[in-house]
Amino acid sequence: MIRGLTRLAPFIFGLSALGAWQAAVWGLAVPSYVLPGPIDIVQAYLGDYTVLNPALLSTLTVTVTALLAATAIGVFLAVAMAASNLFRAAIQPWAVILQVTPVVAIAPLIIIWVNQPFIALVVCATIVAFFPILSNTAAGLAATPAALLDLFTLNGASRWEILFWLRLPSALPNFLTGLRISGTLALVGAVVAEFVAGSGGFASGLAYRIIEASYRLEIPRMFAALVLLGMSGIIIYALLGLLERALLRGRDI
Repeated sequence: MIRGLTRLAPFIFGLSALGAWQAAVWGLAVPSYVLPGPIDIVQAYLGDYTVLNPALLSTLTVTVTALLAATAIGVFLAVAMAASNLFRAAIQPWAVILQVTPVVAIAPLIIIWVNQPFIALVVCATIVAFFPILSNTAAGLAATPAALLDLFTLNGASRWEILFWLRLPSALPNFLTGLRISGTLALVGAVVAEFVAGSGGFASGLAYRIIEASYRLEIPRMFAALVLLGMSGIIIYALLGLLERALLRGRDI
């Protein structure tokens, strides 16, 4: 009973909040161009889904591509840092600097330098997404139990055998945690990059549709695009959570 209520609690809260929102809009007679109600947002989506859905697909394509690139780069750098203290000392400060640099500040430069819109968007989103994978995987590789390392060494395991058969499996929970964080960050990075590209006239993705709707004061349409982005983020996080549970099922962590 309690478990069932716990699972339903987010939906009950969401429906209650939507009902209160719609009631407030009706009761206060708020114009839709100031604050649309949920009904106005749904109507805006239904009237423009042929444009919003392809835009969502474009944003998700950038997001997934960036997440794959961030995973490859983050794992490679984490393994290299675990294998060499010199490489760690050389790379880690620059990775931190890249992470704390606002992507909105460097996105225009990347778009100009790359000169290929899709690749430029992927690069921007990858910069935002790769650091959690790098830091979490590196932490997992560094936290390999010393007793198991000694056991492998005593049995004559090579450095690469220790890496692939002990350290990488031990780092899997940390990697998956970083992957869940990076999944949503990749979406954020894609949207930010699309905002910059959209302001320059490159029409692609939901971010551009949000800019377009704001210029035309089509606020319900803007909210519809924002709802699609929010739902996409929730779905990405949930799917990566399912992947994490599937890979770690039956594992003593």
